[in-house]
Amino acid sequence: MNESQIDLAHTVALGSIGDEDQRAVAEILDTDDSVLRAAFTQEVQQTREALALAATAAATTPPPALRDRLLAAIATDQAPPNTIHHSHTTFHHGNGRSSQPVRD
Repeated sequence: MNESQIDLAHTVALGSIGDEDQRAVAEILDTDDSVLRAAFTQEVQQTREALALAATAAATTPPPALRDRLLAAIATDQAPPNTIHHSHTTFHHGNGRSSQPVRD
């Protein structure tokens, strides 16, 4: 299946299919390509199952200490140990004199 056929299968699973899409689905289901028909039907079914599972999932409240642990981790987050810091050389130009490097 190509990307547009996969998108179409997802649209079918969501139940938000228009007239043009219905014609495209009919073409896929009426094709002589049994592999395409099977793949399309399977994609629709798997998407419906995933949507049904997502609909039944209940939000849970995170443990009270989780927020504090996350904020503490963010506050102490440092650059990775393999970070290399380079000194920068800045050249100042002025009054027609030669430029001399100035280290930052």
